[in-house]
Amino acid sequence: MSKTVVDDCRGVLQVYSDGSIVRASHPAFNVPYHDDGTVLWKDVVFDPANDLQLRLYKPADSTGSKLPIFYYFHGGGFCIGSRTWLNCQNYCSQLACQLRAVVVAPDYRLGPENRLPAAIEDGYTALTWLRDQAVSADLDPWLSDVADFSRVFISGDSAGGNTAHNLAARLGFGSPELAPVRVRGYVMLAPFFGGTVLTKSEAEGPKDAFLNLELIDRFWRLSLPIGDNTDHPLVNPFGPRSKSLEEIDLDPILVVVGEKDLLKDRAKDYTMRLKNWGKDIEYVEFEGQQHGFFTIDPNSEPSKKLMLLIKQFIEKYSGKD
Repeated sequence: MSKTVVDDCRGVLQVYSDGSIVRASHPAFNVPYHDDGTVLWKDVVFDPANDLQLRLYKPADSTGSKLPIFYYFHGGGFCIGSRTWLNCQNYCSQLACQLRAVVVAPDYRLGPENRLPAAIEDGYTALTWLRDQAVSADLDPWLSDVADFSRVFISGDSAGGNTAHNLAARLGFGSPELAPVRVRGYVMLAPFFGGTVLTKSEAEGPKDAFLNLELIDRFWRLSLPIGDNTDHPLVNPFGPRSKSLEEIDLDPILVVVGEKDLLKDRAKDYTMRLKNWGKDIEYVEFEGQQHGFFTIDPNSEPSKKLMLLIKQFIEKYSGKD
């Protein structure tokens, strides 16, 4: 009997009836890479055991000036995506240039081959790599010139936004276990949260949305531990098995979402609940925008406004104890 495709994620990940998996090395959509020489980048292995790499970016003219460090975890439903994809490369280059920052873009293990919590653990490992760099007698000169380890911000898009949340809850205010690295804040871009009870935006969102409900369900089915559901503590911050966030002292958080994103209601609820518990958190919704608008077209006016918002967030919290 010939095998058939039983799951397809944007044509990039295909799972077959015999259990075999085929992955493409690039996204289904073509984007040109913009390299004008203003940003330098290189790849570094941060987890040899799992053969995981991260991509470092910095402004080409940054020699001698200490810059904040901005982590960016890519999206893709914990199933697809890579630091090497050109949409990620373009956005990280923009972040490094516009924010005047060292950008760290780690890869992480993906489902269904490596189900949660693998991706979250890899995110934590990427941070411990930075801690090890900060105390190393053999610090990479590419970092030693410009990196300010006391001004670290953790960001992520979609699944990466979920990772940022879980790292914030794990590390707590000031990230003492990462010393001398000091996390100052988190930027969650359309964080990929879930739950067994649908929100209004999920239930009523358009079927042709960039991230529609069918694809959301498929991502969770392929990334969650087999037999588990979307009330998993890593997926639903307020689920029946989740530890309360009320007692955790958190660093400042910026939550950003598009008005037409099916994840909108979960992001807004997350913000409102934390704000009611006295957390320093802000919610910004971009009118008319869909999921991932900032990486799809990083040069659009909404994307430029978002970049300014992130820059202001970094400036506001860079020196706050």
